[in-house]
Amino acid sequence: MEYNGGSVIAMVGKECVAIASDLRLGNQALGISSNFQKIFPVTDRIYLGLPGLATDVTTLKETFRYRVNMYNIKEEREITPETFAHLVSSTLYERRFGPYFIEPVMAGLEKTPSGSYKPFIAATDLIGCLNFAKDFVVAGTASSKLFGVAEGLWEPDLEPEDLFETCAQTLLNAVDRDAYSGWGAEVYLITKDKVVKRTLKGRMD
Repeated sequence: MEYNGGSVIAMVGKECVAIASDLRLGNQALGISSNFQKIFPVTDRIYLGLPGLATDVTTLKETFRYRVNMYNIKEEREITPETFAHLVSSTLYERRFGPYFIEPVMAGLEKTPSGSYKPFIAATDLIGCLNFAKDFVVAGTASSKLFGVAEGLWEPDLEPEDLFETCAQTLLNAVDRDAYSGWGAEVYLITKDKVVKRTLKGRMD
């Protein structure tokens, strides 16, 4: 997990959800890239963050793309966030004896029978043990720092712009205390009508 570095956080708001990652790719202490993407769209309303070994990020991104497409073809409907979380879990657990060095974070909006949208976040460890949360989930090399800052800043039922600010500040301040994460950040804010992506500048030292 520490070889390439990187951190991801997802947070729940009022009918919205945010997921953010840093942009650093390193070879331990050596910085290689400051625009390495760690968050990928799965559907219009589900996003997946993959902190960990860079080769496994690429492998799993393509594996999940293939499996979600197969699900859509077989079921003739779009995958829901909860079903996708279980798909991620089983994919990682298949390889439990030689695991992918990735701790996925999932964020999305789930449609309720009444027609409204319910925020959903989840994370797993590297062999697919699921962790569902009602506030926030973190993963990566700065996870202990992210927990500390998020505990202090997060509040229930945040409006979309407040959620963005909380998520962005949590990530930027936590990665400043971690040598293997940082170099800017990327935040996705998912609401029922749109997804807003913002790229933030961070410390480059």
